[in-house]
Amino acid sequence: MSRHVVVIGGGAAGFFAAVTCAEALGRNGKVTLLEATQHLLAKVRISGGGRCNVTHNCFEPAELVKRYPRGGRELLGAFHRWQPRDTLDWFSQRSVAIKAEDDGRMFPVTDDSATIVDCLQHAAASANVDIRTGTSVKSLNFKDEKFSVHLSNETLVADRVILACGGGASAGGHALATSLGHTVEPLVPSLFTFNIKHALLADLSGLSVEDAIVWVDGLKLRERGPVLITHTGLSGPGILKLSAWGARLLADCAYRFTLKLNFVPAADTKQVAASLASLRLKEPRKQVTTWNPFGIPARLWERLVQTAGISEGMTWANLSAEGAQSLCHWLTSAELPVSGKSTHKEEFVTCGGVRLREVDFRTMESKVTPGLFLAGEVLDIDGVTGGFNFQAAWTTGWLAGQSAAE
Repeated sequence: MSRHVVVIGGGAAGFFAAVTCAEALGRNGKVTLLEATQHLLAKVRISGGGRCNVTHNCFEPAELVKRYPRGGRELLGAFHRWQPRDTLDWFSQRSVAIKAEDDGRMFPVTDDSATIVDCLQHAAASANVDIRTGTSVKSLNFKDEKFSVHLSNETLVADRVILACGGGASAGGHALATSLGHTVEPLVPSLFTFNIKHALLADLSGLSVEDAIVWVDGLKLRERGPVLITHTGLSGPGILKLSAWGARLLADCAYRFTLKLNFVPAADTKQVAASLASLRLKEPRKQVTTWNPFGIPARLWERLVQTAGISEGMTWANLSAEGAQSLCHWLTSAELPVSGKSTHKEEFVTCGGVRLREVDFRTMESKVTPGLFLAGEVLDIDGVTGGFNFQAAWTTGWLAGQSAAE
């Protein structure tokens, strides 16, 4: 008996689900992929600055799940069935080589997202996936073990449906899931930068600190990693990780809170204070502004010294105890007022989505509506930056596609 599977959503998860399902069905069925916009694989095209951060160089599921503020527990079993190594093998079998960078992010060796997009589109064409762009789903009904997929000018009848749209700016997938009995956890942004206006950061846009600790007092939010000063405040992996883990807490604060930073993460306040004291003895004639013992970028060091109230030309020998204490404070626990957020370029990720306990993560099938499968951003799953969100899309897409074909 021929089976018709409709996939709603032409992003990474939907596309991977459609290809997987069509390959598994072969001549025993048909797969139709519906994308509301004219642009297939939009995030794949622009991610990683146009290079496409395909996945992350992490092949142990127990370690991999630690990169997901939401969904890690549910993904553990799923990653045992399809993980980054499987993703690499899938692309390798289709003549796409993937490389790992020092920070673990993985990109096509071409450094061009078009390589990934072309591979996926070729795989879909080879598997005879019927792709329709500019086709939005108005409503979705389930009756007598069949789905009615209502479009603008026609209705498709499907045996199985894979819902793989949601998150981002569109709530279409979430509305469809709700109409079939699912619960959607409230949506708030994840992976965002912090808006900060402070003299410490003024005119330092583009400057990067390779290693820092960032935290929010009282919220148990603490991360370590590179921090980038932008024209609006702070970004970089350390900030983005903090925003992901604190997505709901920071939303509750209306994105107004005090961020604290340690620019000398290898040392605590006492150790830094001791280092400053020793400099007063070892380098008495050196100027504080120009003699930087911690490897902090020179322009930032100068600004930290200035912010600490230390006058230009001051030598280490003449640095007062109060001046040293102030400098130590700004080095190890600088306080900056956050007054809002900005979307992190193309890496827009949403915290929230279909409640995870309503989905069987062995198959990605709905526990509420049989024959409905869910994948990707429609679910309440999100990862930190570094290829983890795409890996969740490949994994849940593959599981949904395989299961829908069975």
